[in-house]
Amino acid sequence: MPRNLFMIILTPFLACAQAEKPYNLTSMARNTVQETVHISKIDDIPLPRGYIRTKAAAGSFAHWLRQRPLKKDTRVFLYNGTLKANQTAQFAVLDIPVGTKDLQQCADAVMRLRAEYLYSQKQFAAISFADNNCKKYNCPPNTDRAGFERYLEKVFSYCGTLSLEKQLKPVIDIQPGDVFIKGGSPGHAVMVMDVAVNSEGQTIYLLAQSYMPAQDIHVLRNPGNESLNPWYAVIPGAGEVHTPEWTFKTSQLRRW
Repeated sequence: MPRNLFMIILTPFLACAQAEKPYNLTSMARNTVQETVHISKIDDIPLPRGYIRTKAAAGSFAHWLRQRPLKKDTRVFLYNGTLKANQTAQFAVLDIPVGTKDLQQCADAVMRLRAEYLYSQKQFAAISFADNNCKKYNCPPNTDRAGFERYLEKVFSYCGTLSLEKQLKPVIDIQPGDVFIKGGSPGHAVMVMDVAVNSEGQTIYLLAQSYMPAQDIHVLRNPGNESLNPWYAVIPGAGEVHTPEWTFKTSQLRRW
């Protein structure tokens, strides 16, 4: 993908190695902010002045993502019930199961969100993921919730960033549901949860991730621009996106 086309970056305020602990905000402080503005779902996260969310048709993936509920507790827990060591990366925590096994990590969280949307629309035939050997794992038709969870557990066991990157298509614009992904080991993936624009054509977006070990899916803070936090800015001509725990190239944006 040409690197001089429409690129996305967070303004580099901190080096990647410094982004692990960009803030000193306590969980109590973050909870106070959220309670003040009544943040109960992605669509409630306030916008910077002058921005409006892009249009999303009812029943679309973008609309579904905006309706994802958020927990009141903004702490991130691991699959085993213990707290994640780094509690500075998240702005909010999605109310989505993480399971009791160390499976739902970064790419798995992205696949979970996509699969949950399609499951809610009863599009069972569209729920399909492939492993590194191109073997497909298709969701059983009309499966109940228990069967769906068993299916996802199998997907999480055999599919990852490398296989998911191959399944997705490169893009240069950005929409809710898109994925920044670097396949491999190590690799990482985050999902674009929302997008907004202003009258000058400037674009901002929200990101969500899981990580290692398996943990709650959470909306990421912006470690380099407190005035936009938790939104990230699209800046033409820039080549990287710095998140609290990973740096992506803007050319690593993908779409289903």
